[in-house]
Amino acid sequence: MGDEAQGLVMALEANFCRVQLERPGPQGVEHLLCVRRTRLGKTGQQICVGDRVRVEGIDWPERRGAVAAVAPRSSLLERPAVANCSRVVVVVALAQPELDPLQLTRFLLTAERTGVVVELVLTKADLLSQDEREHWRHRLQGWGYEPLLVSVVQGEGIAQLRQRLGQPGIAVLCGPSGVGKSSLINALLPQLCLRVSAVSGRLQRGRHTTRHVELFPLAAGALLADTPGFNRPDLPGEPSALAPLFPEIRQHLAGGGCRFKNCLHQGDPGCAVGEAWDRYPLYLQCLETALAQAAPTRERADLGIRQRGSRREPQLDQRLRQPSRRRLRQSETAEE
Repeated sequence: MGDEAQGLVMALEANFCRVQLERPGPQGVEHLLCVRRTRLGKTGQQICVGDRVRVEGIDWPERRGAVAAVAPRSSLLERPAVANCSRVVVVVALAQPELDPLQLTRFLLTAERTGVVVELVLTKADLLSQDEREHWRHRLQGWGYEPLLVSVVQGEGIAQLRQRLGQPGIAVLCGPSGVGKSSLINALLPQLCLRVSAVSGRLQRGRHTTRHVELFPLAAGALLADTPGFNRPDLPGEPSALAPLFPEIRQHLAGGGCRFKNCLHQGDPGCAVGEAWDRYPLYLQCLETALAQAAPTRERADLGIRQRGSRREPQLDQRLRQPSRRRLRQSETAEE
């Protein structure tokens, strides 16, 4: 087999990554603990869980190696960073902590940016009445999703969730802290015994129990990624990229576009999206935030200021720039 092998990054821990080999090595070695080649860092290549990589310089007895190359990705969930996922499962709790529609929307937008299938799972369903559960189910169906209500305590929905996640590929569980992602994985894979923690009683916020991203085999060809919880997902850097991430807006525009190509769907005359949909106020909140985030960048561009690394510097008019010495030498050579 030599000192090179192909594999899949299963976990990142500190400065190391754990790689599962496509084919077992000598003495049946299936996993290697790897560092990253310096040249990958110099070219700015990040290694993510889910990446398919080439490992070289393998020390088989010590089960060590170095990641030398990263294969092109089919998708990337930026936060938390997971490559080549085939579906993103947004997990939120119906209670403890109480479901926040704006927070849920931001998580769904993060998932939609990957371009893969987006699933929605609502945990702690046993804490709500039947009427309350049906209210949320109906409301989220209007958002364009078919939510799966589960209860780890009662075992409700676990079989359906296992069936959904058992399809070949990488499924990523993401969501706020304290919604029960680790408890869900323990219900699906009891042998893991992942650590779980209760929600803070005073703040009603989840406590972080998962510290890093890791892939777990769920079925033949199916991997499940547990990710650290966080409470404020990022929005797209460009405000115009926000609208296509809402299934409701995509549905409204399926029959024809707005009057203006650059419409931000703020209720202007001729807008095909309109205001008569449940998440319209949430869309406006997200749009306002995205516009505020983009304003400093546009202002720097208008003022002729550019960002270079960690510092800002004036951007000179092209007419005022001195030609490079190489270009001068080339022109002199051509004249001779």
